Amino acid sequence: MNPKTGSRKARTHKGVFTASPAALLRADPGFRLADRPTDATPGFTGKKNDGAAALGARAGVLAGLQEQLFAESRFGGTRSVLLVLQAMDTAGKGGIVKHVVGSVDPQGVQLKSFKAPTDEEKSHDFLWRIRPNVPAAGMVGVFDRSHYEDVLIHRVHGWADAAELGRRYAAINAFEAELTAAGTTVVKVMLNVGGDEQRRRLAARLADPTKHWKYSTTDLDERAYWPAYMDAYQAAFDRTSTPAAPWHVVPADRKWYARLAVQEILIEALAALDMTWPSGHFDVAVELARLAQA
Repeated sequence: MNPKTGSRKARTHKGVFTASPAALLRADPGFRLADRPTDATPGFTGKKNDGAAALGARAGVLAGLQEQLFAESRFGGTRSVLLVLQAMDTAGKGGIVKHVVGSVDPQGVQLKSFKAPTDEEKSHDFLWRIRPNVPAAGMVGVFDRSHYEDVLIHRVHGWADAAELGRRYAAINAFEAELTAAGTTVVKVMLNVGGDEQRRRLAARLADPTKHWKYSTTDLDERAYWPAYMDAYQAAFDRTSTPAAPWHVVPADRKWYARLAVQEILIEALAALDMTWPSGHFDVAVELARLAQA
């Protein structure tokens, strides 16, 4: 991509993507999660150090595009972007928020982390708590976990039967189509961490007292359902990866690659909006003359 404009032209020298990561990682029809290695770096020509350098170099492009989106909304623009992050524990959602989304102006970001629903939330339809948190015009919204919990964990633990799950898949597709029609670009990312890598990361948390706050005993409880979760994710991709709101499955064993890939996917989504800087409602020459007299 052009470092100034965010255009889609692929760069081919060392340490860059040779093809669009959004295209490479999209869960198109026929996608099989089991066939996707979790330690791969699709489309990237460099190593870890190259990835770190590229992440820093591209941060300015992402920030510039986000600022354009924010500026557009101040002059009547209605568009926004929603990044949906889903993953097994330790996959790196927090790192994406910190190292990717954290590089843009925070006043243009809406972050919502969805925990287990409260009793009040359980008394409503599963999308009830989601709708108030969609990004406003000009904003980049981030869902750290999302409405997909209600077709993932509920399928794994049998809390919803096949008929109810089918209703929820359809409701999700309708909801995301509604968002798209209203001007929100929906970017859905599953960070695909491997079981062995998750074990290493959990062990590292237990070995470091400064990381104990990140650890939960339920992490191991849910790990026991790993195959069922993979099946649940596959079902979600099959039923909800749509042309308007496709899923992207990002290999996450290498955190540096996952961050860089999500950064590029966001840059592509924002660049596709083909934004221009809004013109101020004033005459520049007149204002310069006034300034000279001030």
